[in-house]
Amino acid sequence: MHTSIRIPESNPNHHLWSNHGTWWCHFTVHRADFTKQRIRRNTGTRRLDEARQIRDFLLAALPTTTTAA
Repeated sequence: MHTSIRIPESNPNHHLWSNHGTWWCHFTVHRADFTKQRIRRNTGTRRLDEARQIRDFLLAALPTTTTAA
């Protein structure tokens, strides 16, 4: 898996959405075997600045490479 993260400067809230006031992070992981996994995580906060930090942490925690077994 090769990690490619895109957060455009014109939309610093990319991958985030508010669900009744609580921010969620949503992104898709595309794997080398041509499968994909949608990831949705509740950030647990109503503060956008905190949600951005949590999103950045979640995206940074993704593995950059995966070796096939």
